[in-house]
Amino acid sequence: MRAVVYHGVGDIRLDDVPEPTIQDGNDAIVRLTASAICGTDLHFVRGTVGPMKPGTILGHEGVGIVEETGKDVRNLRKGDRVVIPSTIACGTCTYCRSGWYSKCDAANPNGPENTAFYGGPEGSGPFQGLQAEYARIPFANVGPVKLPEHVSDDDAILLSDIWTTAYFGADMAHIEPGKSVAVFGCGPVGQFAIASALKLGAGRVFAIDTIASRLEMARAQGAEPIDFNAEDPVEALKEAMKGSGVDRVIDAVGIDAEKPHDDQGSELWRAGKGPGQALAWAVETVAKGGIISVIGVYPPTLQEFPFGKAFGKNITIRMGDCPHRRYLPHAVRSVASGDISPSKILTNLERMTDAIEAYKAFDLRKPGWIKVELAPQDRAQTSERGEVESGTVIGR
Repeated sequence: MRAVVYHGVGDIRLDDVPEPTIQDGNDAIVRLTASAICGTDLHFVRGTVGPMKPGTILGHEGVGIVEETGKDVRNLRKGDRVVIPSTIACGTCTYCRSGWYSKCDAANPNGPENTAFYGGPEGSGPFQGLQAEYARIPFANVGPVKLPEHVSDDDAILLSDIWTTAYFGADMAHIEPGKSVAVFGCGPVGQFAIASALKLGAGRVFAIDTIASRLEMARAQGAEPIDFNAEDPVEALKEAMKGSGVDRVIDAVGIDAEKPHDDQGSELWRAGKGPGQALAWAVETVAKGGIISVIGVYPPTLQEFPFGKAFGKNITIRMGDCPHRRYLPHAVRSVASGDISPSKILTNLERMTDAIEAYKAFDLRKPGWIKVELAPQDRAQTSERGEVESGTVIGR
């Protein structure tokens, strides 16, 4: 089968690899009908998060059809259509039973210290990823969620990781009606964080980025965009809030943040030059007694944080890997009912055979490339879908 395979920093290829097989009784084999490229994948390819094991299939977002199940998988059968949560969990340990699936004690064969997920660094398993024709799904009796027939692949693929992660970020921020929210980073997760904040009743939402197409998508959703290369975001937010700062901040950027006026140009696989920039801005802009929610990915190597300033403002900081399986069933029901329409931020549907070029365009942040879905040849038709259809991913 064909799959996107990591070979080294800046070196990914579309390879022919063996099809997966059942290894444990709780495994399933899923034929992927949709996968996607995530900003986290770019962290791995750029080398800012790792180390990665050469030969690892990338990708942690997946929708597909169950082809085979192990003897202990009682809730799925061949032909079921499912969305696969990005993190892997056993469902029986103390953390899973408390809803903290991403902190599972049993799923990671390397031990409980690191989250187990598909297509990640050596410390995460590593488990083969979902940018492939077929995938082995461990703990399939717990992870995959069956999809109603009328929920499209385009909507479902965005629930696998980025919608659930964004909603987790908004949930951690404890957004109450009328509160002001600043979202740093307007990529796919940032867009859904904006939608989630609005859905939870935020009074004002500010969107901070520098890419015009992302800021326009944020504006279409009802956010107030701030281009950090056109104005100082700290000063802009303080002025907007009459000096008090915003009540809540969501960091949807992570380690590959950019500094103002640091031109990326056309350099491929370039790591961000401001690894702690979003965190610094978050502490500067949050109001006294406010909450910062961090869902952008940071590696253990990041050691710097403005602790003294954060301490002096009595702020709360919450962060970490999303327990996707906790939020996924509700997300599926929300799409099925028309409450949310995640596919409205999907800008590019690309063939799996064009995956490497799609990775490059996404990495270079080409205009309009906000979220990229990869699909099999018989379903995908290369197209740039363009702007948000009707302004917001929130339905009726």
